[in-house]
Amino acid sequence: MKLIVHNLKLSLDDGIDELKAMAIKKAGVKENNLKDFKIVKESIDARKKPHINIVYSVTLEIQDGVRIRKDNDIRVLEDVEEEPLIPGNKKLKDRPVVIGTGPAGLFAGLVLAQNGYRPLLLERGECVEKRTELVNRYWKTGELDPNTNVQFGEGGAGTFSDGKLTTRINDRRCTKVLEEFFKSGAPEEILYRAKPHIGSDILGRVVMNLRKRIIDYGGDVRFNAKVTSINIGDGKLKSVIVNESEEIPCEVVVLAIGHSARDTFKMLYDKGVPFAQKPFSIGVRIEHPQDIINRAQYGEAAGHPRLGADYQIFKKLEKRTVYSFCMCPGGVVVASASEPGTIVTNGMSEFARDKQNANSALVVSVEPEDFGSGHPLAGVEFQRKWKRLAYEVGGSSNSAPVQRLEDFIEGRASTRLGSVKPSYTGSVELADINKCLPIYVTDSMKECIEFFDSKIRGFAMKDALLTGVETRTSSPVRILRGDSLEAIGIQGLYPAGEGAGYAGGIMSAAVDGIRIAEEIIKAYSYGD
Repeated sequence: MKLIVHNLKLSLDDGIDELKAMAIKKAGVKENNLKDFKIVKESIDARKKPHINIVYSVTLEIQDGVRIRKDNDIRVLEDVEEEPLIPGNKKLKDRPVVIGTGPAGLFAGLVLAQNGYRPLLLERGECVEKRTELVNRYWKTGELDPNTNVQFGEGGAGTFSDGKLTTRINDRRCTKVLEEFFKSGAPEEILYRAKPHIGSDILGRVVMNLRKRIIDYGGDVRFNAKVTSINIGDGKLKSVIVNESEEIPCEVVVLAIGHSARDTFKMLYDKGVPFAQKPFSIGVRIEHPQDIINRAQYGEAAGHPRLGADYQIFKKLEKRTVYSFCMCPGGVVVASASEPGTIVTNGMSEFARDKQNANSALVVSVEPEDFGSGHPLAGVEFQRKWKRLAYEVGGSSNSAPVQRLEDFIEGRASTRLGSVKPSYTGSVELADINKCLPIYVTDSMKECIEFFDSKIRGFAMKDALLTGVETRTSSPVRILRGDSLEAIGIQGLYPAGEGAGYAGGIMSAAVDGIRIAEEIIKAYSYGD
């Protein structure tokens, strides 16, 4: 018999032995009745500072016939068998092709491979090992490879991030994503932490292992294989063109190109793939000392090794929303351009989250009416405009503009750094970030600073450091798809993930990739 026991509250200094003993006592059984014990959820309760608890849910496997205590926090779990995927009636002549190896592409490829479909994954950039070398070179020298960078290459944009696995979606596939990450080398705690993350120092190895597993299941992965065109005939996908010369016949393609593939967006649009504008958000990265965030969140308990504070704050204004995004405790601000003559920022943390600064995107929502055009790709040009301005404001030398918060609010260029030193992975230039963002964005940010300070004491510190600009909170487009998850009007073309406008972050992108793979399997059969 298997039970789940909720609401087990332990102190910060309690360990696994105390947790097991508490669960057994709550269930009213003896330790020799216990066959298995497993943590399924762990979260921090800091509502009554300084008394902070860690709250657990666990499963207990108990010997049959043992009576358990009745309690609202205890429930008997029934075994639920997952329905097998049954291949559809349409026969594929060619193996499925997956374009892109971010979370959506990798998980679509993994599920297809696990079910015998031998997918071919095409990635415009390098494998993660070589990609890391090229990204480090860009951070050090400013030398940008347009096909292998923080946005492009094996693992997608998430490889150089905090590796957050939190999501607002409630989908059974989330469990599979976590389990497959764990099988590929992610820490076991991602299976039960309320806010799981992998960390940039571990993500590369995990991505590499996912690739190896796809190959072990019969798939293939090709790097430096940029899809430069697709062929469509009679409303059906016929083939893809790689590197402008190689034609690969295919009836099914998973289009998992990521949110930054501007050249691919244009190619697809020119080929008749249906696009629509999509709202997103732009702003800056803001840095504070991590100690200030810890004290604001945990008071006297700040600094405990089990506590590393993050935050998520927002304020709804009359026309816009201002909010934090992709907060990276103990992390660094990352140079993330994928096009020359632009500056783009992102955030990254290692698993330990032990760097001096906390950083987060501080962004403002923008709508299609802000783009200045009704063209489906107008959001792409809107992003480019502010990225190029950031490049110019930073001195046109690949330096990111940085500014103290006090100077930003007063509308003057910073002439010195304060107590917060920039963690940016490239070079920086003291500047006025007001000059590289729309005035309605900067005014909205300024309007909310004091409110955010009321939620996170110290947020409005004068020396908090802004780095411009953050423009890639999500895709500026949506590739329209129907009930079958195929692009409207094009049989066999399956837009997936964040780049297609159906996800926001690693988890939701991976889940969407799995959904696409399942839909392909339900429609088509492949092999003997």
